[in-house]
Amino acid sequence: MGTSTDAPTRTLAEVLALHPLADLAWRAASEAGRFLLTERPDELSVESKSTPTDVVTSMDKAAEHLLFERLLGERPGDGLMGEEGSDRASETGIRWIVDPLDGTVNYLYRIPLWGVSVAAEDQDIGAMVVGVIITPETGEGFIGIRGGGAWRVVGDVCERLHVRACTSLGQTMVATGFCYEPDIRAEQAFIVQRLISRVRDIRRTGCAVVDFTWLASGRTDAYYEAHLNVWDVAAGLLIAREAGAEIGAFGPKEDPGSFLVAVPGIAKAFQGALDECSAGLGINKRDA
Repeated sequence: MGTSTDAPTRTLAEVLALHPLADLAWRAASEAGRFLLTERPDELSVESKSTPTDVVTSMDKAAEHLLFERLLGERPGDGLMGEEGSDRASETGIRWIVDPLDGTVNYLYRIPLWGVSVAAEDQDIGAMVVGVIITPETGEGFIGIRGGGAWRVVGDVCERLHVRACTSLGQTMVATGFCYEPDIRAEQAFIVQRLISRVRDIRRTGCAVVDFTWLASGRTDAYYEAHLNVWDVAAGLLIAREAGAEIGAFGPKEDPGSFLVAVPGIAKAFQGALDECSAGLGINKRDA
């Protein structure tokens, strides 16, 4: 626990030593990522969830089962919440929140922007303390440790992450995503139409965990989305915050899956622009 986080690079072992849960989170997420990358069948079994465009594959379920076994195999008293239905109360005060395959539609279409997300929540303080995101097809991993920084991992080398020093709204590269509900998607498209002339450009990867890591890595300057689930954001928000991003409000009141994340230099201006662009729309009813 005594390793300094000031240096721009560290070994993976040094970063994992910053928190007692980091090593397990990293190993579990990495194993799930390898499984999804190497064991993908030619024909995936696909089912619909909330809408016909919101899908789950047999690989999502298998990866969540793998994560469940690895995490609770070593810490059987911990709680666990997963996208594909895993839900177990904690006896230790630690709860694992996992998204076994974020960006399922990308994965289905063999678009390489998808990832595995594993976060450890300390329920005694009500906060995520470790977050790991693996993006297997890019060869990258990302680690966030509460008070210990955000790190990009390639091989055995960890690079300390800091968000970009953007100070101009007009030079802001923005990321966003769309909900699966048709009515909400229409509102989101309208916001993009209003917003795009105020910023440098807007990107849509189709994968929330990629969006978080891009912002933390300096590849974008702001990211906003509404109506995500806790497993979509648990690791990503921690990584972004530890990289220096500011978290703001967007979408329904007290909905943790509705948010904006931005670099400090444009956070206030972007919040104002997004509020103006979503004014009058149901998606941004924070006073409800």
